[in-house]
Amino acid sequence: MKIYKLGEEILRKKCEPVAEVNDHLREIFNEMFETMLDANGVGLAAPQVGIAERFFVVISDDDVRRVFVNPQIIATSNEMCDYEEGCLSIPGFNENIRRPEKVTVQALDENGKPFTLEADGLLARIIQHENDHLNGIVYIDRGDPNFAADVTEKMKKRVERAAKKEAEKARKAKSIAAKLAAKEAKKSK
Repeated sequence: MKIYKLGEEILRKKCEPVAEVNDHLREIFNEMFETMLDANGVGLAAPQVGIAERFFVVISDDDVRRVFVNPQIIATSNEMCDYEEGCLSIPGFNENIRRPEKVTVQALDENGKPFTLEADGLLARIIQHENDHLNGIVYIDRGDPNFAADVTEKMKKRVERAAKKEAEKARKAKSIAAKLAAKEAKKSK
């Protein structure tokens, strides 16, 4: 699966609720876990893979695979903590972000079964980070505005360079295909 990067529109969209948890969606969850682990991540939200629906997957420091469908954070602790966050959609940048130490979340699991989870530490942080993605929020929105502006500009340039590279690659492939077709046409005459 492609991981969308900051600057791509889907990351700023508020996601729609999931209507039904089914086999197709379970396949997507599995692909997301694979993509997340290949990228050395601990969480991945649907918009990060181009899906504007309310779900995310996580694997925290307890190594348990968790799926959250239509999550709602229903409580947060008054105690706050700072932690250096990063994001698969904003690779190469980290910033200390202050968030509640504990959260209580209600969601559906990978089988559509409702559950409530009280989380603290790293798991609480991942849940908040991924839940933000479902609302079009990225972690840099919660930190220093100057850092966010700098990162946004740098990511914009990265996305533009990547798009140019892809366009050049496509142009070359088209040119090669045209040359091969011309060669084949000559042979058949």
